[in-house]
Amino acid sequence: MRTELLLRQTRRHFPRFNVDEIKIAPIEKGGSDRKFYRVRCSSEQSLILVKYNLEREENRHYVEIAQFLETHGIHAPRIYYHDADEGLIWLEDLGERDLFGYRNEPWLVRRAFYESALDEVRKLHQLPESVCIEMHQHLPAEFNAALYLWEQNYFFENCLGRYFKIETGTIDNLDALPALHHIAEKLAELPRVLVHRDFQSQNILVRNGQAYLIDFQGMRPGLAQYDLASLLYDPYVELTQAEHDELLEYYCSEKPSADFLETLRLCAMQRLMQALGAYGFLGLVKDYKHFLQHIPRAVQSLREVVGKIDGLELFDKFLAELP
Repeated sequence: MRTELLLRQTRRHFPRFNVDEIKIAPIEKGGSDRKFYRVRCSSEQSLILVKYNLEREENRHYVEIAQFLETHGIHAPRIYYHDADEGLIWLEDLGERDLFGYRNEPWLVRRAFYESALDEVRKLHQLPESVCIEMHQHLPAEFNAALYLWEQNYFFENCLGRYFKIETGTIDNLDALPALHHIAEKLAELPRVLVHRDFQSQNILVRNGQAYLIDFQGMRPGLAQYDLASLLYDPYVELTQAEHDELLEYYCSEKPSADFLETLRLCAMQRLMQALGAYGFLGLVKDYKHFLQHIPRAVQSLREVVGKIDGLELFDKFLAELP
């Protein structure tokens, strides 16, 4: 959609703004199929304008989820106006600094922001089941065995096949490992809570020292450990083991149990396979080449996790031999 048309739409829905002062500038945002713009209304006032793809179902639920989060006291951008026919959303501008942007700051500074992010996602995880049920119609499919297997296949196809160019026969042998199918079934049997689904450093904005969740349109019933794995094993930001353990204990308010840690490992494997599949797909199919730079670190993290899971010795050996 042309900038002039976006300007016209903004003036129509926000008639009190000074027409001559409104300026719109595009914002580069990851591999999303949505387009983001910063709408400057005056020297002190700005909004974010999102143009989303009407054909993608999860985009249609962004507004309902944002309003749901606000209702339950979870920090997220406030919605100002939604034009469902045009696929346009005007929302609160929370600034440009995300958690990723603080990656080079001392841990003492970053820790407070990470803890704030964990506070927000913990509120989501602790919502009662009755509240989760009321949101069901606005959410994508829950995490079940089929979705966990899809994540694994996404990795095999787009990371191993497309990026590393591994032969089909080798990939099929890995895909057929009984332990991988058992993991999908085991995770699917555990009680679910609402999860963000993409809870990583670039989807957490920091304003006035407080964390705000963004890009939550993939929210669905799943496991809290999946969100934790997304943050603690984030390929964009390397955490030391001490930092990792500190944040985990902060979230749990105590030393986590052996069962909790085992589920976290399995979720970390799933999350890293999903992320690696996404990097291969976005980098090579969508031509967002910058995603490819994160593959080596993510593979290393995946190998560290897989090496601690019984029944995946063949997978671990394979990962060790990747170029």
